[in-house]
Amino acid sequence: MNSPTAQFVSLTRMGIYEPIHQMSMWGDFKGNVCPNTSAFMIEEMSTKLNSQSEDTSQGSLEPPNKYIKEAVKPADRVLRRLAQNREAARKSRLRKKVLRRLAQNREAARKSRLRKKAYVQQLETSRLKLIQLEQELAQAKRQGLYISGGLDASRLGYSESVNPGIAAFEMEYVHWVEEQKIQVCELRTALNSHVVEIELRILVDGCMNHYFNLFSKKATAAKADVFYIISGLWKKPAERFFLWIGGFRPSELLKVLMPQFDLWAEQKLIDIYSLRQSCQQAEDALSQGMDKLQQILAESVAAGQQGEGSYIPQVSTAMEKLEALVSFVNQADHLRRETLQQMSRILTTHETAMALLALGEYFQCLQALSSLWASRPREPA
Repeated sequence: MNSPTAQFVSLTRMGIYEPIHQMSMWGDFKGNVCPNTSAFMIEEMSTKLNSQSEDTSQGSLEPPNKYIKEAVKPADRVLRRLAQNREAARKSRLRKKVLRRLAQNREAARKSRLRKKAYVQQLETSRLKLIQLEQELAQAKRQGLYISGGLDASRLGYSESVNPGIAAFEMEYVHWVEEQKIQVCELRTALNSHVVEIELRILVDGCMNHYFNLFSKKATAAKADVFYIISGLWKKPAERFFLWIGGFRPSELLKVLMPQFDLWAEQKLIDIYSLRQSCQQAEDALSQGMDKLQQILAESVAAGQQGEGSYIPQVSTAMEKLEALVSFVNQADHLRRETLQQMSRILTTHETAMALLALGEYFQCLQALSSLWASRPREPA
């Protein structure tokens, strides 16, 4: 038990490290344990052990760049992950916004289809009533009677019978005015609530197309009775006071809208002023054409010989000249359309919405003025 080997084993089990005994054991190992091992192999193993210990000692003295880089990598991954999360959240918000707008557009389209369906049904009902009224009127004429409280054809510009094209236009125009009131309210709400530009653009395009539809309806009605369109019997009395070839003067309209342009850029004011001058020149040309047509009609009607009692030749000649009136109405509406389009090109979406709102309110003021004038108190005769 007192031998060196037993003492080494007991110390090793106790966790005690003694270099002296290791050296003595190394000597025993070289001399006794491996007697057949050459001195060269022992020296080579000793050299490898020494070199490994030197490498280990030298490596411990170098700066741990490898570990610093490995410690930085997780932080970069975290930052990169946060950036990806932010980008994903932004795309998600944008996607939700687009979906919400699409849902709003679908709802607006659905409501528009319902309004159109109700309008078509109303037109069909009115058409049936109109056919019935024409039948009653024809029957009354055959019997030589007058229907009390019936349709006053002379007030509407009809000579003997109701013109179906004009009656349809009157109903369409009533619906057009009601739709314009809704659009004006929508524009006012959108401007006050500061909606995004794409939603405001939809409203602006809708208002522009609404005016264009009116011009198309007027072109169809002018073919049915051009005098009815030019006289403006389908408008309120105050609106007829400012009438020019079946509608508003584009230059006067821009003049009314000029107060809305005061706060805008100087270049835009110059462009609007140039547009107004161009409109005035085109209006003067059309007015001169109308004056020339009136002169030609007067000469055609007065060309017949007096005392003959027959007006057929000169009336036939005048009828041919009157076909040009439809062209004048269409040219005037084309000028109005071009004025609105040029104005929208000069102005931004927000500014165009403001101009269309001012235009709609201007027409509503004229209609209100007509209603007040009609309901004013009158002195007894």
